[in-house]
Amino acid sequence: MHRNEQIFTISKVESFVEKALIWANQFSHFCFFNSNQISFPSDPFKDLLAVGSYQGLYFDGYNDFDRLKQSVNSIQDWLIGHFSYDLKNQVEDLASSCPDRMQFEDIAFFQPNHLIFFNGSSVTIQTPGDPHAIFNDILNCHYTQQSREEISLTCSLNRDEYLEHIRTIKEHILEGDIYELNYCIEFFSEDVSLDPINFFVDLKKWSPTPFSTCYKCDDRYALSASPERFIKKHQDSLISQPIKGTAGRGNSFDEDEFIKQQLRTDEKELAENMMIVDLVRNDLARSSEPGSVKVDEMFGIYTFNQVHQMISTVSSTLRENVHCIDAIKNAFPMGSMTGAPKIKVMQLIDSYEKSRRGLYSGSIGYITPNGDFDFNVVIRTLLYNSGLKRLSFHVGSAITYDSDPVKEYEECMLKATSISQLLTLNHS
Repeated sequence: MHRNEQIFTISKVESFVEKALIWANQFSHFCFFNSNQISFPSDPFKDLLAVGSYQGLYFDGYNDFDRLKQSVNSIQDWLIGHFSYDLKNQVEDLASSCPDRMQFEDIAFFQPNHLIFFNGSSVTIQTPGDPHAIFNDILNCHYTQQSREEISLTCSLNRDEYLEHIRTIKEHILEGDIYELNYCIEFFSEDVSLDPINFFVDLKKWSPTPFSTCYKCDDRYALSASPERFIKKHQDSLISQPIKGTAGRGNSFDEDEFIKQQLRTDEKELAENMMIVDLVRNDLARSSEPGSVKVDEMFGIYTFNQVHQMISTVSSTLRENVHCIDAIKNAFPMGSMTGAPKIKVMQLIDSYEKSRRGLYSGSIGYITPNGDFDFNVVIRTLLYNSGLKRLSFHVGSAITYDSDPVKEYEECMLKATSISQLLTLNHS
């Protein structure tokens, strides 16, 4: 697709972004990728707004990765979309028994009509039409902070049920079935009306992260404050940056430093992170030149508005003749959201979790015309189906031999804070 390009200067960046999201929401598909100007190893997301579906890619749940690969080869343009966690059933001999209440496809991508790249105080608009007309349309949109009713949330299981599940999972670890399992719970609300743009603007301010997305796919939205990268390809390099290890923020600089030091020396957190790094190394090795997989950073501590996170970086060189989509398939789903060994823990996840994950712990991202890509991990994310009037978000933690069920529950509640507080705040 040929797109005309023009660069514009903007004086109030955040105001323009908010207006651009209002404009984009008129279309059936859009995705805003936002780094929030956060420094991150191997760079965060591009600041990009992709709008309008020139061509939608929807598959039938059978060999979807192969069909996406064929589409990438034939289209050779920007493709924007998602991989749901339940795509695991196409990668391995697995199933999902819980009902699908949010209804995101296993794979869905779109070739956008309009691309808007943000770079400081300038924006570059690429469109088949007139870039200046798009710019004026955005300027003429009006963003207003709207009041909203408080939303009551229901958890998929109560505290006692959670603690019992964790004890049972630990028995699997003691028996040698698994080493680590990422166990998740759902918070949801039904028969609710949500303004997704207003919510995302609030979420972005409350919890800015390097892999944030505001994603619309027909009548479904993913409003994400994700701090985690699943996988990135740049030229012949693959990069994955799993997160394992979470601690709350302190009330002062000194308290923050003390908490960070505790996190970087916590034996349980270090063991969790190391197990997932080994899993990621094996996943990347399936697509990489022999001997090229390396750990660039182990146990890095990174600070966000709500939490400190332990993040490791693993990289490799993509093997010649391995397709970019095969590199994603060979690493999917991401080890940080499953555990080890992968197939066994995914079987147990389906046995013990009470809600289907769907897009949660899947991935949202972009593929460039030359076959590079960048995908996040869908965590700290509110999913909203405007047709069903249902919203949902999950939180989880890694269960190991050393896990204290009560502390794991508290970690889940901490991770739920950024979304649950926004939903229960009244902005009237």
